[in-house]
Amino acid sequence: MTAPESLPTVRLGRTDMSVTRVGFGAWAIGGAGWAFGWGAQDDAEAVEAIRAAVRSGVNWIDTAAVYGLGHSEELVARALADIPADERPYVFTKCGLVWDESDFSRPPERVGAPSSIRAEVEASLRRLRTERIDLYQLHWPPQDGTSIADAVGTLHELRAAGKIRAVGVSNLSVGQLEEAATVGGADVLQPPFSMINRLAATDLLPYCAMRDIGVIVYSPMQSGLLSGRWSLERSQSLPEDDWRHRSPEFVRPALDRNLALVDALRPIADRNGTTVAAVAVAWTLSFDGVTAAIVGARRPDQVEAWLPAGGEVVLSGGDLDEIATAIERHGAGEGPARQSPALPGSALV
Repeated sequence: MTAPESLPTVRLGRTDMSVTRVGFGAWAIGGAGWAFGWGAQDDAEAVEAIRAAVRSGVNWIDTAAVYGLGHSEELVARALADIPADERPYVFTKCGLVWDESDFSRPPERVGAPSSIRAEVEASLRRLRTERIDLYQLHWPPQDGTSIADAVGTLHELRAAGKIRAVGVSNLSVGQLEEAATVGGADVLQPPFSMINRLAATDLLPYCAMRDIGVIVYSPMQSGLLSGRWSLERSQSLPEDDWRHRSPEFVRPALDRNLALVDALRPIADRNGTTVAAVAVAWTLSFDGVTAAIVGARRPDQVEAWLPAGGEVVLSGGDLDEIATAIERHGAGEGPARQSPALPGSALV
C-alpha cells in the first residue's frame, strides 16, 4: 500500500491525537442481518473503501461493536491488516449496546454495567486485533439502571489499565455530560448533526467548545439523504433489511422537503467545484465546536464524493447564508439553520 496523502488535522479535544476533519464511518459496512442494518453489501468492496480513505489521508475510523454485531470491527481489522503500523489510522469504537445472541433482529439493549463494559472492550480488542483502542465511547445513555457516572467512570478505569487511549461518549445531553464530568468527564462527544438534524447546534456544540471537549459529528449526510444521489424512487425501493425504510426522514412528506433542500445545494456545489456530499459535510465542519465529521461509505467512489470536505472545500459566508435560507424556505429537519456567534475553537495544525 502506498503512503497516505496528507490532509489538514486538528487536535481532538483534550486528547493527544490530531485527526483529519473527516473520518471513515463504519456503521454501514456492518451490513445486513441485525436491527439497524443497511442491507446486503460486498464485504471486499467495503474493505477497499476503508483502504481508499486511508490512502487519501483520512487518519481515523469510527466503528462500534454493535455495527453488524461485530462484523464492522472485523472488517476494519481486515482492511488495516496489511498497512504498516506507522501508517495505520486511529481506530475508535463504542460499547454499551448489547445484542441478543439468540435473536439478531431484536434491537440491542443499552447497558452500562461496569462488568458488561469490561467484557465488551475485550471482545472489541479481539475483533480489531489490537492491544489498545484509541477512543472508546459509551454509545448511548444506559437504560439498565447504571448511572452515566458509573459507566463513564468505568471507561476511565480502562484508560488507566491501558486498554483505551481516550474516553468518549455518544448521544448524551448537556445534563448527562455534566454528570460525566463528576468522574473525569469525556474527552470527546459524538452527536448526530447535519443540515436536517441540527439540534446539536442549540446547546451541545457551544457547551463542548467552551470546555475543550472534542466533537466528532455523525450522519453529516443524514445517512445518504444529503449525498446528492438520493431520490424518491430509491427510498421506495429500500429493502426491508435496510433500517432507513422505516425512518421518517426517508418517507413523505419529510422526504420531499429533504430532496428540495438537496436541489438547493447543487448550485453551491457547482460554484465550489465539488459535490453535494462534500457541501453537506463541509457545512457541519463550519460550526464552532465541531472538530471533525464521521462520514460513511461502502464503496471507494463514495469516499471520493465526500473527501474534499476534509480540506479542499471551505464554504464562504455567502454559501452558508444561502444554505440557511434554503433550510428555512423548505422547512427541512429541525434545529438552528445558522450558528450562534463565534465560540473558541481549535485551530488547524
